[in-house]
Amino acid sequence: MRLVVLGGGESGVGTAILGKEKGYEVFVSDFGKIKDKYKQVLTDNKIAWEEEQHTESKILNATVVMKSPGIPEKVAIVKKLVEKGIPVISEIEFAAAFTKAITIGITGSNGKTTTTMLTYHLLKSAGLNVGLGGNIGKSFAWQVVNDSFDSYVLELSSFQLDGIVNYKPHIAIITNISPDHLDRYDYKYENYIDSKFRITMNQTEEDYLIYDADDEAITNWLQNNKTRAKLIPFSLTKMFEEGAFIKDNTMKVSINQEDFKMETEAIALEGKHNMKNAMAATSVAKLMQIRKATIRESLSNFQGVEHRLESVLKIQNVQYINDSKATNVNATFFALDSMNTPTVWIVGGVDKGNDYNELMSLVREKVKAIVCLGVDNKKIIDAFGDVVDDMIEVNNMNDAVKMAQRFTEKGDTVLLSPACASFDLFENYEDRGNQFKQAVQNL
Repeated sequence: MRLVVLGGGESGVGTAILGKEKGYEVFVSDFGKIKDKYKQVLTDNKIAWEEEQHTESKILNATVVMKSPGIPEKVAIVKKLVEKGIPVISEIEFAAAFTKAITIGITGSNGKTTTTMLTYHLLKSAGLNVGLGGNIGKSFAWQVVNDSFDSYVLELSSFQLDGIVNYKPHIAIITNISPDHLDRYDYKYENYIDSKFRITMNQTEEDYLIYDADDEAITNWLQNNKTRAKLIPFSLTKMFEEGAFIKDNTMKVSINQEDFKMETEAIALEGKHNMKNAMAATSVAKLMQIRKATIRESLSNFQGVEHRLESVLKIQNVQYINDSKATNVNATFFALDSMNTPTVWIVGGVDKGNDYNELMSLVREKVKAIVCLGVDNKKIIDAFGDVVDDMIEVNNMNDAVKMAQRFTEKGDTVLLSPACASFDLFENYEDRGNQFKQAVQNL
């Protein structure tokens, strides 16, 4: 049994260690450089590896290949594996076979990290023996090596779901679907939607699918396709006998003939989108039979997620907010929608085929100035140049924050919500967010 792992990052190294533990002959191949800390782990575990190349003779003899989510299907080595009929799967698929723990799988274009963290917080606060993994934190496979958890909360990207065959979460959540990563799906939105719904493809009548009933892409798919899972909807506008909704500033969750109610103002997270995240996470807590008092306490003390509408500092009565995790238009829509004061908006980066028209009404209503932070800002300038009074281009974070400050008056907000990927000027969205926080602190 030969396991070849493509990609020597967190998920790749975790899979390699689990494979070795389970008796596979393991080889790790990364077309880029492998970080020193991961090289050390591979060497300590006597696992063969290579970097900056893919040696075909050592890869095309695999029994099974685990492909890291960042590697597209179009890559030459992956195409050759598929042609040879060698299974190419994700870390989630590989690791799930080696644990009896139940998993809660969470996907969506936006909100999945917050919903994952909040769900984990609810279950952990209730004393459950629960792990956190997937697209976040320590690799799921790495945790399965010691397999000491009864359940796992997993954040799952569409790329991870593309590589599943038999994996099924006991509870699945789809937070929402909006166009994202279309470059990986032949620019066909329906392919991306289908990819998200792979989360439920192996679910049975014993399992649950929690979903946003206000989301057009989700409700259309459910009307035209079948899942065997029990459906639990949540909504800001509709009411359900079984499901979650908001009425008269109260969140109500009804599951298995049991009701849970909580005033929305007592929930730590703010904004309409976060009410949805809270309804989804609370639905899981109810299915896992967590006490009402524990749910209430956890919802009221949750700290939120770094780089997602994170309040940084208030300087001269101007609030600075880090929403670097907003890498698509839909995420930025939520951010602008939750602004209650005149806003200076820092936007830009690597555009993934964005349509900025969706933001037009919010920009007209809330944004007083725009700071474009990217190598190529043409689309943003074309979209909003005539809509705001002030617009400026910069190419580093310090200038972005200094210029933004110049446009502010007392009571304003400076919002970093890029609506784009970060790879033109930064390592990743965390690096972008951290540079923003540092620049704000230096003002």
